[in-house]
Amino acid sequence: MHKPSFDPGLTQQFGAPYRRVINRDGSFNVQRRGGTWRDFHPYRQLIDMGWPAFLLTLFVGYVAANTVFALAYFALGPNQLQGADAAGGMGRFLNTFFFSSHTLTTVGYGNIWPKTVAANLVAALEALVGVLGFAVATGLLFGRVSRPSARLGFSDNALIAPYQDGSSLQFRVVNRRSNSLVEAQAQVLLMTVELEDAGPVRRYQQLTLERPSVLFLALTWTVVHPIDEQSPLWGKTAAELAKSQAEIIILIKAYDDTFSQTVISRYSYRHDDLLWGARFAPAFHVDAAGDLVLELRKLGATVSN
Repeated sequence: MHKPSFDPGLTQQFGAPYRRVINRDGSFNVQRRGGTWRDFHPYRQLIDMGWPAFLLTLFVGYVAANTVFALAYFALGPNQLQGADAAGGMGRFLNTFFFSSHTLTTVGYGNIWPKTVAANLVAALEALVGVLGFAVATGLLFGRVSRPSARLGFSDNALIAPYQDGSSLQFRVVNRRSNSLVEAQAQVLLMTVELEDAGPVRRYQQLTLERPSVLFLALTWTVVHPIDEQSPLWGKTAAELAKSQAEIIILIKAYDDTFSQTVISRYSYRHDDLLWGARFAPAFHVDAAGDLVLELRKLGATVSN
């Protein structure tokens, strides 16, 4: 019986030109097309987007809501809002817009107020929209600031470095935030492109680690894969790894004791991100008081052997 090849969920299909499987920011190099409006999840989009885009979206929504209700007040005609009269149409519209913002935010300065039943109905509807809208905006803000996320730093390069009586693949990881991460675990895959009868395909092999987990990620963690006879990197040269489009795919999981949740970080190194014959320089030292001092800027510092 044919045994299926190992696939971590990144497909074995290969297309030229080759691009890395995981981008440097940890995102997958995948584009999604052909979806429908049902696939769009506004809450997820608003939670995941950057802060400038999020704040701009809130501002645009606020202005749009006030514009819609200002047009509704304006369409009711003059003398619907006490104190909103103006010499021209633009002046009256601006007065209705500012009255709308007072109502939406429940400020209510009292210089403009509805006079008729129709204007009061629109104002009541806007007050309801304002209460619900600001509740949603508050929930989104809380969701963004309270969501746990990993801020792991990876060395710029992975190393093929001497290790005991042989060599090893090494890269360095550090928690760039001041919170505590515990029970950190690492999984590392080697992805290569191999030529077969049907064409080039991707192959994935799990790399055995010297220490696949650490209890505390307080300092740097140098993840080491010994290159022995059982390693898929055994006997490989830089030219051979380049020919097979090799990429080292990394998944780090750790427990964030601030939020009491598991956080995940992804990263990858291509064959041209490997440094041969170097080793990492120390990234921390002991100061005069006996405390360990971690230098984040030295995360990827290397020295030649």
